[in-house]
Amino acid sequence: MSNHILDPDAFEFGLDTPLHVTADADGNDLPGDQVIRNAIEEAVLADSVGIDSFNISEHYRDKFMDSAGAVVLAGIATRTHRIRLGTAVTVLSTQDPVRLFTEFSTLDALSSGRAQIALGRGSLTESFPLFGYDLRDYETLFEEKLDLFTKLIREQPVTWAGTVRTPLDEQYVYPPLPSGHLPTWIAVGGSPQSVVRAARYGLPLILAVIAGDPIRFAPYVDLYHRSLAQFGQARQPVGMHSHGFVARTDEEAKAIQFPYSREMWAGDERRPAPSMGFFENEVEHGAHFIGSPETVAQKLAHHIRALRLERFDLAYATGRVPHEHRMATIELFGREVVPRVRELLHENPAEVPA
Repeated sequence: MSNHILDPDAFEFGLDTPLHVTADADGNDLPGDQVIRNAIEEAVLADSVGIDSFNISEHYRDKFMDSAGAVVLAGIATRTHRIRLGTAVTVLSTQDPVRLFTEFSTLDALSSGRAQIALGRGSLTESFPLFGYDLRDYETLFEEKLDLFTKLIREQPVTWAGTVRTPLDEQYVYPPLPSGHLPTWIAVGGSPQSVVRAARYGLPLILAVIAGDPIRFAPYVDLYHRSLAQFGQARQPVGMHSHGFVARTDEEAKAIQFPYSREMWAGDERRPAPSMGFFENEVEHGAHFIGSPETVAQKLAHHIRALRLERFDLAYATGRVPHEHRMATIELFGREVVPRVRELLHENPAEVPA
């Protein structure tokens, strides 16, 4: 497979957030409505400092205010000018593809073509009972709904039939989406089957790398590009999503972020709360991009080259990190980290499959 040199200026740097309920000056939780308004201010700042995209995930838990991300993104669209607006992940299995299409085609119109979306099966499952879906249908729900959503964004009218919703027969869905709008990514957490599915549909891939050495995902990147070729699909970009926090010094970044990371992970039934040693190992060798602008930029440039990425989303300020620290890390990421990574990639460009 031939390669070409990645254009560093075309690389997409994004921010991802589940709209964490954050702490106030006294360490108490802010009310949910204030969290949402603060997130809009964070997106406005991201737009002003040159970050390429702002993406909201989807949860139905008391510590996250991201259950209606499309509504928040619409609010952001009215106050920003250039930043792309999308989802870190949309749990397609428990969404109706037609309703989802109408929401994001409307967002695309409202933002003058800045909408994008990432679709996934979801690592958390609370949306299944909430919306009346059976976890035993996990695979079928995603496969059929992805098939329908892909048809909706690519051609209309749509004729489709499956087992998870009523069929469509020569159906137009409005508002119309201009050709080539609404970039649609497949978010993958570690399943080879999901990687191959993304290639089969010819959709770009974004890897959710939450812990451990990101380089272990290199075989998935290779599998994806081989699968694209086998399915006769055009080359598509690969991105990565990981946690991070930027401060003036490495020590300051770790001191601010660690207590909130430990607190959040302690409440996650899927993994034990991290020790300081685990946290520092993730910062040094794993998937936590935490430190000074130079430290984060050097680590990012290394992983972009190693994994042949064309997009990176920083899941910034994990946990209840206060709004003022979230604003500070956005400022540093946009004004210092992103330009420095582009500079490093110009000095030593990455090669991606042609």
